[in-house]
Amino acid sequence: MSASHHASRRLLAAAARLRDAVNALSFAFPVTHVYNPLDYAWESHRLYLKNVPNDGVRVLMLGMNPGPWGMGQTGVPFGEVAAVRDWLGIDVPVKHPDPEHPKRPVEGFQCARSEVSGRRLWGLFRDKLGTPDRFFADYFIANYCPLVFMEESGRNRTPDKLPAEERQFLNDICDQHLLEVIKTVDPEHLVAVGTYAEGCLKRVVAKTDCQAKLTRILHPSPASPAANKDWSGKVTAQLLKAEIW
Repeated sequence: MSASHHASRRLLAAAARLRDAVNALSFAFPVTHVYNPLDYAWESHRLYLKNVPNDGVRVLMLGMNPGPWGMGQTGVPFGEVAAVRDWLGIDVPVKHPDPEHPKRPVEGFQCARSEVSGRRLWGLFRDKLGTPDRFFADYFIANYCPLVFMEESGRNRTPDKLPAEERQFLNDICDQHLLEVIKTVDPEHLVAVGTYAEGCLKRVVAKTDCQAKLTRILHPSPASPAANKDWSGKVTAQLLKAEIW
């Protein structure tokens, strides 16, 4: 596979197709609210994708789906507000999902909550590389699924907890998009952020002639006890072992 010219333009078109395709899906109780940041935070997502170099990247990283306080607010994968605004330099008005959960308002770049996963992941790159230009020259972070699922209580529900049939419809769309992302950025390394993303990458790569090396890193979520003890040190060791760093 050779990377396409104008990778960012292709990624943008793919993201628009993904946005529209998942919008056509419906999800049953206990999911009561579904947020699609590719809708209401499209402008910041577009600015994020614009950074991808024309000849692709060396390392494609994949997360599961947006967190309510990260990409759910900013439209950027693992998009903790401060990291996106202060390091990536993206700060644009974000609209509102409809319907909006009263306990989970979207305040965009005004959101005062910090998403720990995003703070850890983007912080690692900031400390290692110094500038966003150096990050985008070699790396791209994507999410497998663009949707945030919520229950009546406001509790976050991850895609792996959806019923099998709903999950299958969603996976078919997200697999197709991931395939397109891999073909477009033509990476040497695929990095799964956690086990769910690893499963998605394995399934999709099996359908391609992609020769990229697959590595899994520890997910930065505070829900993982292992991540709360020197996450950046552990992940640095994993990236060194994989010869990514």
